[in-house]
Amino acid sequence: MQLLIEMNQLVNQWIWGIPAMASILGVGMYLSYRTGFLQISRFGRAMQVTLGRIFRKKEARDGALTPFQAVCTALAATIGTGNIAGVAGAIAIGGPGAVFWMWCSAILGMCTKFCEVTLAVYYREKNEKGEYLGGPMYYIKNGLGKKWIFLAYLYAIFGILTVFGTGNATQVNTITAAINEALINFNLLSARGDSRVNLAIGILIAVLVAMILLGGIKRIGKVSEKLVPFMALFYVILSLIVIFLNIQRVPSVIYSIIMGAFSPRAFTGGAVYSLFTSMKKGVSRGIFSNEAGLGTGSIAHATADTRKPVKQGFFGIFEVFADTIVICTLTALVILSSGVNIPYGMDAGAELTISGFTSTFGPLASLFTAVALCSFAFSTILGWGLYGARFTEFVFRSATAVKIFLVLYALVSIVGATMNLSLIWSIAETFNGLMVIPNLIALFLLSPKVLQLIQRYEEEE
Repeated sequence: MQLLIEMNQLVNQWIWGIPAMASILGVGMYLSYRTGFLQISRFGRAMQVTLGRIFRKKEARDGALTPFQAVCTALAATIGTGNIAGVAGAIAIGGPGAVFWMWCSAILGMCTKFCEVTLAVYYREKNEKGEYLGGPMYYIKNGLGKKWIFLAYLYAIFGILTVFGTGNATQVNTITAAINEALINFNLLSARGDSRVNLAIGILIAVLVAMILLGGIKRIGKVSEKLVPFMALFYVILSLIVIFLNIQRVPSVIYSIIMGAFSPRAFTGGAVYSLFTSMKKGVSRGIFSNEAGLGTGSIAHATADTRKPVKQGFFGIFEVFADTIVICTLTALVILSSGVNIPYGMDAGAELTISGFTSTFGPLASLFTAVALCSFAFSTILGWGLYGARFTEFVFRSATAVKIFLVLYALVSIVGATMNLSLIWSIAETFNGLMVIPNLIALFLLSPKVLQLIQRYEEEE
């Protein structure tokens, strides 16, 4: 067991260290250059297309989702606990300047996600039930040909090994922790917690997950389009209130973010003295949050009822913008403007973000943040459940295998609620990072096809 832990730590440090970040940012810069920095030059057009279709009431064809349902399903997986706990960790270890580097990674990530979504829609297939199947494994298979098919299977296998930990168990663990925290604050539970409460939470989540996922893509889309806007709006309003009540601190916070990116020592009391540490934390947390370069979000986008890949690609730009530029930035401003003590140089999690809310709203905020954390985590479980089903279908080509996967995936919720998950989380995170390799190779090799699709779209417009 100790050997397994040490080997995983070694691989994990390499996967989520300099090589991975350099590869993701390098491919993002390459794609941005090839497309003329489309995420900036066509940002207005992307917002016009996406926001315009959000309010359009239209039923999708059988086996498909509306474009808005598709982006909500993708956002369900990306807007998760990383937006609350991940940002807090980035600031604590990298200083306020880490937020600046998070923005930089998001700008490049917008183009990467655009290319992933565009390719996923263009190279997608239909299964026996008439549902659209797409994502990196399909644009590798259909875009690069048979000699690259091993990369598609590697991607799908890494995905299956990832979803149980990253997508489910750790998210349920977050839900139980948030509920326990709220119950303890209201003296409804002892400080030691109660294993029976955790078990009951795990069983309830398992039942809900099974009911939604086994209902098929249509049910997933309908739940996502209601849950995601609610949880995002709820969190945005709470954050804006905190920021407004501390508005006098906001100018100095913005200053610390920009200047701290290049001189972290000056804004952390010397606890964070390395520019590289600030950059690494900001970039890695940004990538981990919006998943640009990972390719998973394109699986949900591929289910959209659309005939124009580039048009759905604009939703990829919107997705990264909403996840990192909006939600992550608000989390950072809540922490930095609330005046809470930040343990610079030490790792921190959701408790730091929660303290930013409680310092403004009082103990009642623990209830608000519990609702936000539960919504974020549950939506992530649903999004990754869809991804896992698609990975399983690609590898085994069997509807029965998919149903078995979904049942097992739901049951893992009980494990996540009742067990210590440190090793499971670490291993899942490693496989999560390994998914990046085949996806980046495909994006690089298929970049000419993206340019061709953009040119065709512009001619038709």
